[in-house]
Amino acid sequence: MSLTEELESHFPATPSMVTDTGEDSLFRIRSNVSGNATGDGMLAAGSTEDMAAICTIGTILSLMCVIGVTGNVYTLLVMCHYLRSSASMYIYIINLALADLLYLLTIPFIVGTYFIQKWYFGDVGCRILFSLDFLTMHASIFTLTVMSTERYFAVLKPLDTVKRSKSYRKAIAVVIWLVSLLLTLPMLIMIQLVQRDNKSICLPTWSKLSYKVYLTILFGTSIVGPGVIIGYLYIRLAKIYWVSQTASFKQTKRLPNQKVLYLIFTIVLVFWACFLPFWIWQLLFQYYESFPLSPKVMKNINYLTTCLTYSNSCINPFLYTLLTKNYREYLKNRQRSLSSTSGYFQRRNRFQRISGRSLSTSSQHCTETYVLAHAPLGNSTA
Repeated sequence: MSLTEELESHFPATPSMVTDTGEDSLFRIRSNVSGNATGDGMLAAGSTEDMAAICTIGTILSLMCVIGVTGNVYTLLVMCHYLRSSASMYIYIINLALADLLYLLTIPFIVGTYFIQKWYFGDVGCRILFSLDFLTMHASIFTLTVMSTERYFAVLKPLDTVKRSKSYRKAIAVVIWLVSLLLTLPMLIMIQLVQRDNKSICLPTWSKLSYKVYLTILFGTSIVGPGVIIGYLYIRLAKIYWVSQTASFKQTKRLPNQKVLYLIFTIVLVFWACFLPFWIWQLLFQYYESFPLSPKVMKNINYLTTCLTYSNSCINPFLYTLLTKNYREYLKNRQRSLSSTSGYFQRRNRFQRISGRSLSTSSQHCTETYVLAHAPLGNSTA
């Protein structure tokens, strides 16, 4: 397959990223902003098939934008309300919803570029749109990793988890965004807008090998690393719950709500299902020069991976709603359990005080009786 065919088929073409050189093959970022083609391979405005494809993908992405933005804004409003009353999980859900919202807000720029066939957003637009992809992706998976870790320690050391303050979790959220930004900085710095053949081009300024290494590192930080950590934690949790089935009632009651753990794991699985195809598609082109696939098939795969990545941000708000509902139930049950335990100890202490007084009175009565009974008779006759 020629370079022209490869570039045309790899991503839905956007004129902002059109080049005539092999440098374009480096640019296999998320399909929403990194569609690459040569000048001859651009989607022709007069082509019925291409226009139908643009209209279809544009409509689907627009619907996803409306649904996803509405759902995530609703999640943010609800979470900010509940955050006032503490609760650890809410800070992390706000983090997830914010990452999803930022990612979805790139859709209007991409759809507009599809239809207008021209890039109007300048050099700053190139840098921001490309960087937001990796920034939000890492912020999401890092937050899910932290949530899974906290749930794990909630099982092992429940008292330590309760002691952690909101300030601690806010600091963790800030660190997550800073680390995500650090991983995204190379993309933010190395992208620039250039003019070629009267076309605006978002072009990386590094070598093919450097870009290959960078993508491989990001694959490790967004998929492999978090996947290993989360997988290990949930395997350990599964063992703990299996052992708890033979434990006493009191021991089982100390474990966190299983529904909360299941929903967190479901959110993780949805993330992997939506982003793993994208990453496989990216890395295949970095490590293999050609594929036995027609340009049309490859273009359809591009559309599919595009919709999958955005669908993650649309599905998540529904999962967040279920998660917070079950988490609120878990908090209420835990509060009732703590209140019940506290009431038990209060009743026991009160009983001990009353019993102590009764024993003291009885002891005093017995002592007085003993003394009177054994008083010297001489004194009484005198």
